[in-house]
Amino acid sequence: METLQLDQAKLEAFATRAVTDIAASYTGVMVSLGNKLGLYKAMAGAGPLSAKEVARRAGCAERYVREWLNAQAAGGYLLYHAASETYELTPEQAQVLADEDSAFFIPPAWNMPAAMWADESKALDAFRTGRGVAWGEHDERMACGVAAFYRNGYRASLVPQWLPALDGVVAQLQAGIAVADVGCGHGHSTLLMAKAFPNSRFFGFDTHAASIEAARRNAKEQGLDGRVHFEVACATDYRDEGYGLICFFDTLHDMGDPVGAARHAASTLARGGTVLLVEPFAQDRIEDNLNLAGHLYYGASTVICCAHAISEGGKLVLGAQAGPKRLAEVFRKAGFTHFRKAAETPFNLICEVRR
Repeated sequence: METLQLDQAKLEAFATRAVTDIAASYTGVMVSLGNKLGLYKAMAGAGPLSAKEVARRAGCAERYVREWLNAQAAGGYLLYHAASETYELTPEQAQVLADEDSAFFIPPAWNMPAAMWADESKALDAFRTGRGVAWGEHDERMACGVAAFYRNGYRASLVPQWLPALDGVVAQLQAGIAVADVGCGHGHSTLLMAKAFPNSRFFGFDTHAASIEAARRNAKEQGLDGRVHFEVACATDYRDEGYGLICFFDTLHDMGDPVGAARHAASTLARGGTVLLVEPFAQDRIEDNLNLAGHLYYGASTVICCAHAISEGGKLVLGAQAGPKRLAEVFRKAGFTHFRKAAETPFNLICEVRR
């Protein structure tokens, strides 16, 4: 057998990349611990602190805290001041790790890979058999992690940026229209709109009963349960209220029949109504998605998005990197004639769709 000639530099560089990814997975565990134990909040705005001071502030055992602090400093998640043997959470790091209202707050996102690991046996079976894995079959951390992670991003962008990017929609919402949030999850996007536009009526639909229960609790806690209605329903049979706005927030690509979902939207949309489509950012060609967003979304899509679409029959399994051309074609097949990219972020496409 011919001996392979390996480029030692390339081998070592790739092995280092792989170890870096393993270290990142360890970091996820450390971030989750820091969030749940209140370690980041104990450090936020406090300046340099010793391990003993951090432990006292958080009510934790000092020896564990010291090792955690060193792990975080080694990963660049904290600063270490050698002269004073203290640790510091910078204001920028606090925005990402300690401020639950920040658009950059990241700790809940680590629930998703934790759930993916917990569901590994289901993924293995799905690969071998071609069967799907429905949203409700995942570890409970999946739904909670997705809801908490997306909530702050929507809070920062939905009302101040995305809705104003749609032609005439804000004026309609202010005057009062019916709005459907299809695949609403825990209802965070629905409630954000309901708070901003009290003259409009809002309806959230999702196939996951536990998420609908959570959405109803969130509505009650925010005093919006009288104006917002959440129901268990799929994207092809939710009730017709003559909607002026129908929203798909990071959900269309998860559906087993996205064309059917678009057709139902067309049949329930009022004259002059709009579909707001928010999808993971992607280009149309695979080679243009080989980047950070693609790395993140293709991985999630493999065991979450595609798996759920297949569980619903998989007439068209878009995946989380569908790209604007494929998304536009879905709505064209459903009878829509207008499809426009209204805005974008590094992680989302925001599209305006009309008949």
